[in-house]
Amino acid sequence: MADEQRKIGLALIGAGMGAKPHALALNSLKDKIDVVGVYRRDQAQLKEFCDSYALPAATDLDALIADPRVDAVLLVTTPNARLEIVEKAAKAGKHILSEKPIERTLAAAEEIVALADAAGVKLGIIFQHRFRAASKALTSKVKSGELGRLQMVHLTVPWWRPQEGYYDKPGRGTFAQDGGGVLITQAIHALDLMLSLTGPVKSVNALVATTGIHTMETEDFVSAGLEFESGAGGSLMATTACYPGGAESLTLAFDKATATLSGGTLTLSYHDGRVESVGEPAVSGGGADPMAFPFDWHAAQIADFADAILEDRQPVSTGHSALHVHRLIDALIASGKAGAKVSL
Repeated sequence: MADEQRKIGLALIGAGMGAKPHALALNSLKDKIDVVGVYRRDQAQLKEFCDSYALPAATDLDALIADPRVDAVLLVTTPNARLEIVEKAAKAGKHILSEKPIERTLAAAEEIVALADAAGVKLGIIFQHRFRAASKALTSKVKSGELGRLQMVHLTVPWWRPQEGYYDKPGRGTFAQDGGGVLITQAIHALDLMLSLTGPVKSVNALVATTGIHTMETEDFVSAGLEFESGAGGSLMATTACYPGGAESLTLAFDKATATLSGGTLTLSYHDGRVESVGEPAVSGGGADPMAFPFDWHAAQIADFADAILEDRQPVSTGHSALHVHRLIDALIASGKAGAKVSL
C-alpha cells in the first residue's frame, strides 16, 4: 500500500488549453499531491492560469525542476517541446508523467523512453481513457478470459475539429509541432485503449487522406483493415471531419459475448441472451471543444502515477506501452503512403 502520510511533490510544466483537466484533477488530489509550481514561458498567461486554479506559479524552469520538493514533473507542453525538458528532469532524478504522444516521431519517442530508463525514473504517458469505469471493467473481463477468444475488432473515432479556431491556429495539424494529424493527436487515445485490450497488431492496410473540409499539412481521415497477432481481424476509421463530432466506439467480438465501449459506457451482449452495462454516457472531446470532457479520468491516472512512485511499481500506462501505439500509427501512415499492406 502507498504511504498515505506522504504526498508527491509535483511540477506542472505547460499551462495551455490542454492543462485545464490536469489543473482540475490536481486540485481534487490535494490529499495525494502537492503542486510545487506551474511553469509556462508566457508570464501573463501563466498568471492567468494559476489565478484561475489557485496554483503556485514558477518563473524559472530549471529552478523548478531542481527543487528538492519536486518528486515528479507533469508535462502538458506541445510534443515538440518535450525532449529537452525530459532530459533535464531525468538528469535531476525526477519521475515524468507526460501528455500523449510521447513525441512527434517514433525515433524521438524511443529516445525519451531510453532517457527515462537510463536515469532509473518512471515514465508515464497520459491515456486517460484507460481509467474510465467502463474501460476498467472490460479490462478485468478480458484478463479473466471469461469472454473467450477475441475474434473481431471494430474501432470508430468520428470526431470534429473546425478549421477556424482550431486548425487555423499556428502549429496545429503540422508535423513540426504535432507530428501528424488525427492519428497521433486525436485517435491515439482510442488506439491505445484498443491495444491494451486486444494485444499487438500484426499488419495493417490503410487509406490515409486529408479531406476538402480542412486545409492542413497532416491527415484528417484514416480507414484501415487490421490483422492482430492473436488471429483476430479488425477495422478502424478515424477522422476530425465528421461534423458535429461523436463519441468514439470500440467493439470487440469474443467467443461468448460482444463488448462495445462507447462514450464511457460498456455494453456486454452475451450469446446466451444476457446483457450487462457498466458506466455512464459521457462527452469525450469529439466535438468542436477539445476540452469538453470530465477531469475524473485524468485524476485517476495522476493518482495511479503518484501511487506507483510511492509503491515503487510501474504505472498502468508507461513509456514502453505507449511505444506500441506509436508503432501502429507509423505503420498506418506508411501503409497509406504506399497503398499496400504493412507489417509491424
